[in-house]
Amino acid sequence: MSVTRGFNFLMTPGPTNIPERILRAMHRPGMEYAGPEFTEFSIACHEDIKALFKTESEVFMYAANGHGAWEAALTNTLSPGDKVLVPETGVFSLTWSQMAKSLGLKSKYLTNDWRHAIDPAEVESHLNDDKDHEIKAVLVVHTDTATGITSDIAAIRKAIDSAGHPALLMVDAIASLICTDFRTDEWGVDVVVAGSQKGLMMPPGMSFTAANTKARQLGESSTLPRSYWDWRTRRGDHHYTWYCGTAPQQGVYGLREAIDMIMEEGLDQAFARHRRLAQMTRAAIEVWAEAGALELNALVDGEKSASVSTILIPEDLDVQQFHTVCRDRFNLSLGNGIGKLTGKAFRIGHMGNVNEPMIIGTIGSVEAGLEICGIPHGKGGAQAAVNALSSELDN
Repeated sequence: MSVTRGFNFLMTPGPTNIPERILRAMHRPGMEYAGPEFTEFSIACHEDIKALFKTESEVFMYAANGHGAWEAALTNTLSPGDKVLVPETGVFSLTWSQMAKSLGLKSKYLTNDWRHAIDPAEVESHLNDDKDHEIKAVLVVHTDTATGITSDIAAIRKAIDSAGHPALLMVDAIASLICTDFRTDEWGVDVVVAGSQKGLMMPPGMSFTAANTKARQLGESSTLPRSYWDWRTRRGDHHYTWYCGTAPQQGVYGLREAIDMIMEEGLDQAFARHRRLAQMTRAAIEVWAEAGALELNALVDGEKSASVSTILIPEDLDVQQFHTVCRDRFNLSLGNGIGKLTGKAFRIGHMGNVNEPMIIGTIGSVEAGLEICGIPHGKGGAQAAVNALSSELDN
């Protein structure tokens, strides 16, 4: 049995580090679920979480991971045989498309090379070709954690409007909410999907859909089965129905604390912190890449994620050995390459309850792991991260 000291550096792109404040907030007895104390507490959470989405619309909560919220978005707005347009961003655009097909929807999937963000012009072109408006929704992943790439949601909304198309814009913000500025109402997003285990700093197990009036009105006539997910029954005088049954109370307690912590920091400050952490990480990756073996997956500066960096590694090098060394020798947990990047990449998450010293420690440990495993890399990544931080703080 091996013994470690200190904290595990959980630098995966979800789940992320859970602050002690949130853990303590969840460590409390249950309340009477239909009593006035919990009802008032829960309604306040439903109201206050709107600020994190920058929306005035309703935000519905589920005892489910992000896939549950995906299903809620689809089943509340669409009917069997409806068509959706899904621009590829990585693993999660693909699996959302597959879910749509499993529910009896038709999915038109716009392939991508996994190294670039969604092209709004391509979206507009396909919508222009849809003269009969068969496409009922455009499903977009804002930040795909497989690729470490963030797409321009405002530009996609503009493309839909330029095509004069009535399709809903649905956006998966699971890996971007709190990490990257997300403006639901200003950008005209009809449905936003989010989860608890990334920027919200909570355990996995809660997810959310923010749905505007247009989306909820379409839900009145849509016919996909949706008993648990049904927005129509998740409001009303009986608070029990807001969760379609007994509320996940410990999750709601944690959510209350997460909202408070985020608003104490300030959304703009949280966005700036995530930008700094990402810049530090990328500065190190640029140095590592000088030896010719490693490379940041994202190619365009404006598309590089503030949440996660995906680092490509040649297939003839043993990335699994590298992961094992980082985990066993340094108590550092990194993300694996997934989907098409399985065995070809590793990922550094820099989202949620993370600060600058944690990034410097992570980069130093990664560099040590690369050295132990004999993976060619430029030296001095940690210093490059420090330099990037100093430059950012000077500006």
